Amino acid sequence: MRYARGGGLTPKQQAARERVRLEAAEWFERGEKTTDIAEAFDVGVSRVEKWRRAWREGGVEALRSKGPMCVELLSPAQWERLVRELERGALAHGWDEEQGWTLVRIRALIIRLFGVGYTVQGMWKLMRRHGWSAQVPARRALERDDASVERWWSEVWETVEPPRRPGTPTSASRTGRGRG
Repeated sequence: MRYARGGGLTPKQQAARERVRLEAAEWFERGEKTTDIAEAFDVGVSRVEKWRRAWREGGVEALRSKGPMCVELLSPAQWERLVRELERGALAHGWDEEQGWTLVRIRALIIRLFGVGYTVQGMWKLMRRHGWSAQVPARRALERDDASVERWWSEVWETVEPPRRPGTPTSASRTGRGRG
């Protein structure tokens, strides 16, 4: 499944965020209030405080982008080909359709098609950067009996998990570690 707005920052978006931080540095130099800066740039106060701390410790250079967290190993043309192959489905590449695409399978496909290796964590970052998310089943199991599920929730659940009384001490509060 793909995110509507993408999952990571493109180089263009990264540059835009850097421009905001650098402009905020000008406000820091003028002695503007953190809340005013946060409001002007439509960001949280804690974000501006983080920028201000970095600016105090390292100046304007500390607010510059450090570059992408990991270098993308696929070219734009390779990425487009990968998307086409993913859309063909796992079955077209020799896997059963039951589980669909997993990070390990996509990684194996990239190695097979392009000879490029990613770690599983790197695959997750790559997919998120391009707006893909974890798959969610599109259908329910054929064996599912919705009437039985509903009956279980209404009749059995209350006996399995009775409602807690307000103010009931928990194990954490009895040991002095909780807030109770």
